[in-house]
Amino acid sequence: MHYLAFTMRDAIRARAIELGFDAVAVARADAPLDEAYARYEAFIDAGMHGPMGYLADHRDVRRSVSTPAILDGARSVICVARRYANRTASGQGVVDHIARYARGRDYHGFLRGSLRKLADFVASMKPGAQARALCDTAPVLERAWAARAGLGFIGKNGMLILPGMGSYVLLGEVVTTLAIEPDRPQPQRCGACDSCLKACPTGALVRAHILDARKCISTLTIEQRGAWDPAFESQVGPRIFGCDACLEVCPFNASPRAQIPEGSAFDPLAQWRQASLAYLLAATPDVLSGMLVGSPLRRPGIDGVLRNLIVAAGNSGDPGLREGLGRLRGRLADGWLREAADRAIGRL
Repeated sequence: MHYLAFTMRDAIRARAIELGFDAVAVARADAPLDEAYARYEAFIDAGMHGPMGYLADHRDVRRSVSTPAILDGARSVICVARRYANRTASGQGVVDHIARYARGRDYHGFLRGSLRKLADFVASMKPGAQARALCDTAPVLERAWAARAGLGFIGKNGMLILPGMGSYVLLGEVVTTLAIEPDRPQPQRCGACDSCLKACPTGALVRAHILDARKCISTLTIEQRGAWDPAFESQVGPRIFGCDACLEVCPFNASPRAQIPEGSAFDPLAQWRQASLAYLLAATPDVLSGMLVGSPLRRPGIDGVLRNLIVAAGNSGDPGLREGLGRLRGRLADGWLREAADRAIGRL
């Protein structure tokens, strides 16, 4: 295959950095992801995707991006990463109970905007070139493409790890018909370390590279609708949205570059810095809905947020929250939420 000059790749890299991305790498798009796709199919066939039914949709499309469903004739995948872990001091409100990526405003809007600008730049590099920006919504195996590009390697917890930057990163892709010199994949560097597997509170990391999302706290608090299996409630701890347990123990995240300074879109929102669990339990649905505007925490809906708050309060070890849980229980219309409140009060 004939590739265009390195200067094109350098220009794309420079533009991506200018747009706020922290790392850029390129993968060939003309060969399917056979090995990664086989792992994906095994994951779906075992039902490990749990309530995330959308992960089983468009299965055939996920093997390759060079299809009419993504971009027919695609020859390159430009993979980018942006760090999100903020150095803001902990112990403020409920910030520590929220996964780091979700403490600030919803990233989808500004990340997609940057990716579209990058795609426009790529398409402008040659007459007739096409480029499509992808961010979370298209059926692609983005970590596998990022690993092929050499952006990082897949850790034992299934997360993409960028040596020197860690795994507190958001990913995006620009798929293009341009043939760009690809970067080299990186070797797997976890070695004998299995800290992430041991740290998972619910045992969702069955073994290296195998996640049973049905047990994952991120799935439970974000994607699961309705009641959980009560057996999980005590294992979730005080978390109200997502989980960073397997990331917090990763040695690669000890790097100073794994976190960013204050002053970005990922700064924790004021409401999460100021609100306590007691305040959130007492908040009316209208107040709570207002607090969720522009935040990733709106994804599970009001009932899901209430469920998460109830479980977190029950796991807080703070008997002072019993009264707030009792008052909330009296306002709840759904029986399954009242039952969760009863169990939470019982744990206190």
